[in-house]
Amino acid sequence: MLLGLVGVLTVMIGWSKAKEELATKKIVTKKIDNEREIAAQEMKLGKIEVINLGENLKLEMVLIPAGKFMMGSKKNLFDPFSNIKLEQPTEWEIPQHEVTLTKSFYMGKYEVTQEQWFEIMGENPSSEKGRKLPVTDISWDDCQEFIKKLNAKTNGGYRLPTEAEWEHACRAGSTTAYSFGDKMSPQDANIFESKIGKPVAVGSYKPNEFGLYDMHGNLWEWCEDWSGYYPAGSVTDPKGPAMGTRRLLRGGSFSNYESLARSSYRNVITPTDRGDVGGLRLAKTK
Repeated sequence: MLLGLVGVLTVMIGWSKAKEELATKKIVTKKIDNEREIAAQEMKLGKIEVINLGENLKLEMVLIPAGKFMMGSKKNLFDPFSNIKLEQPTEWEIPQHEVTLTKSFYMGKYEVTQEQWFEIMGENPSSEKGRKLPVTDISWDDCQEFIKKLNAKTNGGYRLPTEAEWEHACRAGSTTAYSFGDKMSPQDANIFESKIGKPVAVGSYKPNEFGLYDMHGNLWEWCEDWSGYYPAGSVTDPKGPAMGTRRLLRGGSFSNYESLARSSYRNVITPTDRGDVGGLRLAKTK
C-alpha cells in the first residue's frame, strides 16, 4: 500500500513538473512572438536607428527581431586549408542546435568604417586606407576600447554581438549555407574567388533579408564570445563560455574561400591578434 502511494506521489510530482515546464515554455514562446511581432512592424516602417557622430558622419543600426533558428551545421565539414575532415571539432559547426533569442536587438547595417573609427579613436590602424572602407588591423581588445569611447560619446550602449546574434542576423530567416542560398558567386560578396585581394567600401554588395550588408566576405567580424563547444541540445540567449583563450570571428573575408564565408562557419583567434582581414560590426540591445 505504501509503495503504491509512493508511486502515485511520484507520478503526481512528475506531472506537476511537466505542467510547470510547459507553462514556462508557453510564456517564453509568447514573449518571443510578441517581440517578433513588434520588431516586424517596426522593420516594415524602416526601423533604423541613425546616430550622428559629428560632421554628418552617421552610424546606422538595423532592428533584428527575436526568434528561433538552427545554429551551426548538420554535419562535419572539411577545413579547406588542410583538407582534413573535422571529426571532433571543438570550435567548429556541429552539432546543429536550436537557439532561441528572446529579445530583439540592433545590428550595424554596415561594418564599422575607417572614418567612424577615426572619429572616435583619433587614429586609423588600417593597412588599406579609405574613408568608406571598413576598419581593419584591430584586435578584440581594440574593439572594446573603441566601444568604450563610443558609448562615452553617445551614451548608446553599443557592444559586439554575441555569436548567436551574429548568425541569426546573418541568416535572416534562411536555412541555407549562405543567407541567399547554398551557393555563392564572386558577384555576391568580396571573397577570395572575387580576385579583388583587399577590402571594398561597405555596402558594395546586396544586403540580406534583414537589410544588413557584407555579412558574407569582405572582413571577419569580431563577436563577443569566447570560443568553446556547442551544446548538444537547444539553448536560450547563449553567450558562450565564461572564460577562454580565444575569441570568435564570423563571416569570412576577401582573402578566404567561399566555403569560409558560410553563415555557420566559426573562426577563432586570441583577443590580442590583429590582421588586415579582421574588422567589426556593432550590436546594441533594444
